[in-house]
Amino acid sequence: MRHLAFGRKLGRDTNARKALLANLASSLFINGAIVTTLVKAKFARPYVEKLITQAKSNKLTSKRLLASVLARQAFIKLNAEIAPGFAQKTSGYTRIIKLRPRAGDNAPMARIELLPWEKKAIIESPEKKKKVSVTSAVTNQRQSLLKSAQAKSAKSKNEKH
Repeated sequence: MRHLAFGRKLGRDTNARKALLANLASSLFINGAIVTTLVKAKFARPYVEKLITQAKSNKLTSKRLLASVLARQAFIKLNAEIAPGFAQKTSGYTRIIKLRPRAGDNAPMARIELLPWEKKAIIESPEKKKKVSVTSAVTNQRQSLLKSAQAKSAKSKNEKH
């Protein structure tokens, strides 16, 4: 009997459970949503939410902890997009949606997904936007000058013959 035993074992030893959590969290951060069994989704939810809260602190020790747990691509996406997007929110970053049972063994399935966060993409400063518009204006001028030069050369060739 498991009286006063805390947490789920999922039929795995400690290291396998830690690896499972790390892989579920990495896949969730990379893809935004994953389909897994309901038990695994419920098992991963508090872990993922704690990782997001840790990433929001934006300190070196928390970054090292996250880097030791997550895959490289997941770590980058979490620190660059997800954590800053949830800056105004204190908890509740994920949702679990129950799906129909799996066909093979009738296991209850669920989709765990990140809630939409504020997209804080890298915004170019107005100076850069001006430079972009200036360069596009310069290229437009160059193209018009080239066209006019080609038209003049075509006229001069026609006049000579």
